[in-house]
Parts: sequence; structure tokens; C-alpha cells
Amino acid sequence: MTPLPSAAEIRARLDAIRESRGGYLLPHHGPLVATLPDLHAAYEAMYRALTLDQRHLPPKLKEFVWLAILACREEVVGTHHLDLFLRHGGTDAEADIAFRLAAWARGAPSFAALAGAWQRQLPGLPLDAAYHAGVAALLAGSGVPEAWARLALVGAHTTLDAARDHGWSLAEDLVAAHRLAVPEPEIAEAMSLAIWVCGVNPYVRAADCWLGLIRQGRVSPSPAFLAWAETRGQGAFTPKPSGD
Repeated sequence: MTPLPSAAEIRARLDAIRESRGGYLLPHHGPLVATLPDLHAAYEAMYRALTLDQRHLPPKLKEFVWLAILACREEVVGTHHLDLFLRHGGTDAEADIAFRLAAWARGAPSFAALAGAWQRQLPGLPLDAAYHAGVAALLAGSGVPEAWARLALVGAHTTLDAARDHGWSLAEDLVAAHRLAVPEPEIAEAMSLAIWVCGVNPYVRAADCWLGLIRQGRVSPSPAFLAWAETRGQGAFTPKPSGD
């Protein structure tokens, strides 16, 4: 077992974390540093990979997605993401759109329920089209690209958990993102940011939704993502039947 750090080592480590964060320190670091230093090291590596390292999303777009993710879960502790968004040139008007998209994502299951139960009685009102018309109305005159909105919605739906409406709203925005030729790595990164806020299980369900769209032919994958879709045996653990 790894020896626990001394009080002096804990203070030094917490001071170093505060310095690396630009002067702030969230309280959850204390118990991890004091009792689970190996886990804390892995946590820090994941934090860097998800929030600090430059990968596929341009910095301003990445923080735009973060704003939608945090707003839809009312995670107001993420003020550093708002600071980063503004530092990368984000505007109040663009932040407003991110927040509106977060609210739209929270209400999206209503469209899913109505599409499943009322669509036959409303043949002149395709409810999937109504959902997308609502997104267009939110963006009208804002200058925010639709591709940005779809990435923000993918992140928000993943964070809120695709299981809440059986993947309907996430699927709609994944299909729309593919229609706009949004690069798959950008979609994947936007989806992955949700892991930090809500854990890995909602991300598993979101990935399964995307996998289903590829297998159903609703989106056209790249060779890399087709390889993923063609891999057999993906799904939850199933216990083998016990012998007699």
C-alpha cells in the first residue's frame, strides 16, 4: 500500500494545485491528496486530458460546449470555464446562445414523448422537424454556427443522459451534426466532456446511441468509425447460464 503523505506534503501539494489552477482550489482535492494520492494523480491526468489539453475542438468552441454542459446541469461551480470562454474571445451574446441551448436540451424529451405518442394525430406537424425548427429559431440572427449548436447539444444530451428519452434527442442532433459534416473527432470530444460532469455511464449510453445510428444507416461513418460499428460483442456484461 502506498504510504500516506505527511501534513507538510499535503499542504505543499494543495498549494501546487492552487498555483496550477491560477489561484483557486476546490475542496475535493484535500481528501484525495490526503488518503488516495494515486487516485488523485490519475484524476489530475484525466482533468488535463478533458479540460486543458488541446485536442480536436478549437479553444473557444470547446468552452462554448462546456457552457452548455454546465448550464444544463446547473453546475455553477464551473466559473473557470466561463473565464476561459471569455478569454478565448467569447461574447455575452454567444454565452446567451449556449445557455438557451442548454435549456432547449432540458426540454427536448417533450418532443420525444410527443413524437412517440401524438405524431399519428398530427400528420401535418412532423415533430422531429419541429424540434430542429426550434434550434434554428434559437440561433436566428445570433451568428453562432449551427455546427456549434449541434456540438453543444450533443454534449448537453450526453450530460443529461440519453436514457431519459431513449436517445431520441441525442440521435436527432447526432444526425444533424453528420448532415453538417461536423468532423467525428469533434463530435466525440464534445460528447466526452460530459464524463467530467456526470460520470462514464451516461457517456456509455450516448456512445451506444451513436453506434446504433451508424448500424442503422442513419449516418455515414468514416472508416475508423465503421470499424467501431463492425466490432462484434459490444454491450453490457451478460452472465453465462449456470449449469444444472
